[in-house]
Amino acid sequence: MAAALSDPDLHSFTGGAPLTPQALRSRYERLIAGCPDPAISWCNWVIRLRGPECLVGPECLVGPECLVGTVQATISPDVGGLVAEIAWTVGTPWQRRGIATEAARALIGWLGQRSVPTVVAHIHPDHQASAAVAAAAGLAPADHWQEGEREWRLTLTGRPGGPVPGSAGRAGRCPGTR
Repeated sequence: MAAALSDPDLHSFTGGAPLTPQALRSRYERLIAGCPDPAISWCNWVIRLRGPECLVGPECLVGPECLVGTVQATISPDVGGLVAEIAWTVGTPWQRRGIATEAARALIGWLGQRSVPTVVAHIHPDHQASAAVAAAAGLAPADHWQEGEREWRLTLTGRPGGPVPGSAGRAGRCPGTR
């Protein structure tokens, strides 16, 4: 993942800089340990590709599979039930292929199956690519802003294929994952 996320341009809208492999490992260990607040679940996945589209750079010299990005949700209690704040990142060599949109849609589907009625993302107003992903995944811009980023929102309750009975889990455990 450190190689896939190594382009400084990935941080243009979110700030910071690419993490070293050691710093990224430490971050992932904290994520795996889970949120200290037992009411909040941190759900994180890497995006893996298989096949010839992987062979685009030094990140993929190990074979016909490669890690190209991440998708995540922080699920927490809210006035109307649960809310999931989602985010996605796809490495520069794999952008503009619909990968982030596919990952965001899959994540939203997963959340809907777990009775999470509200999905939000916070997107920098100049980040047109992320706004396009959010729109393609069904989110719409809202009037709320947080730290200079616009909130995008989707309500899953009552949508076809939307939530089924279940719960979001606790202590950093994403329900239905290992």
